[in-house]
Order: sequence, then C-alpha cells, then structure tokens
Amino acid sequence: MEQEILDSYNRLNSLNVSRETYLDFESFISMVIEKNKKINIISQETAKSSIIRERHIIDSAQIIDFIDLNQNTTTDLGSGGGMPGIIIAIILKYIKKNIKVNLYEKSHHKSAFLKEVSKKLELKTEIIQKNVFDLKNIETGTIMSRAFKPMPIVLDLVYENFSSYKNLIFFMGRNGKNVFKNSLKNWDLEYVEKKSLTSEDSFLLNIKNIKKKITKN
Repeated sequence: MEQEILDSYNRLNSLNVSRETYLDFESFISMVIEKNKKINIISQETAKSSIIRERHIIDSAQIIDFIDLNQNTTTDLGSGGGMPGIIIAIILKYIKKNIKVNLYEKSHHKSAFLKEVSKKLELKTEIIQKNVFDLKNIETGTIMSRAFKPMPIVLDLVYENFSSYKNLIFFMGRNGKNVFKNSLKNWDLEYVEKKSLTSEDSFLLNIKNIKKKITKN
C-alpha cells in the first residue's frame, strides 16, 4: 500500500484498529466507487477515494472504542452504503471478536450491495432488508446511528422498539449541539461526548441509558 494512503489513516493509530484493516478499507472504497456508477451509494460529488477515506471510512472507524465487544451483535440503523456498519465489521474481523453486525437497510439495491461487500470481504454481518420501525423487541449490544434519522426520532425508536441494548452511538454534525440540547428537554441521558477526528464542527455521543422525562401538564 502506498505510504500516502497509510499516512491518511494515521489518525486511527490511537484506536483499536490494526493496519491489516486498511487493505479491506481500500477494497471497500473501490467497490463503493464502482457501484456508485450504477446506483447512488454516496453522492457523485464525493465519489473519490481520498474523500471517501476521509468523510466516510475514518469518520466511521473512529467509534470502534465505543463498541461493546462483550456482546454477540452490534446494530447499524439505516446502513445505506455501509457506513459505519461495514467499516465496523471490517475492524471487528481483525480484532477477532465473534460479533455479528446487523445492518438494517430497507432499500433492495443497497441491501444487495451490502451483501456483496460482506461476501467479498468475508465479514460477519446480517443484512436485514426491513424497515426497522416496523420491528419490535429487538435485542443487540451497541446501536450505531449515522446520517439515519434526526436524534429525537432515533431516541424514540430505540426506546420503543429495542427490548435490550448496551449503548447508542450518535454522529453529531454542525447543528448537533442545538439538536442535543433540545433532546435533553425530553430525555434523561447518561452519555459521554467525544470530539470528532474528521471535523471541527462535529462530535460523537456514546449514550448508555435513555429515560423519557415525564411531561407536566
């Protein structure tokens, strides 16, 4: 692998990510670019290796230390093109933890792509082509939400549809502070906040407990 590409992954050096994973990351990037010529996995404007590496791969991989490695499953809500679900599955493959990543994606074409990637890269995943809002009593370890639905909707979904989970990870963007502040009006959350590796305006939330506040009339 070219040194320039290796250097671009330097920000992951302090995390639980081995160098072996980078080759799979690069294979995944190639698959995304190729499939993007037929269906929109990501926007056409960002379908370049360097941009995908920065905006999607590194951004997704940075949550690995939030993933509960003592559970049997991890769940990606609305996986789309597989960021972060596929990225986390690649990392877990080399950590050698027997954890399955459940990828919820209702789009037929994107689900087919996720299956194709999982097979080629030999990932331990299950692609669930269903609307997660229609399912009840879901059990999992870590839940990941990146560019899926607004925070209040995801909090409601997890509260109502998941019977068991360990933690919930949010990727918060430029308006994240206001969104989070407004969410705290309706929810008591036990959380840890972490600055994003890829954007000055973004941050990550690792939420352990979700409790709905009782509204007063």
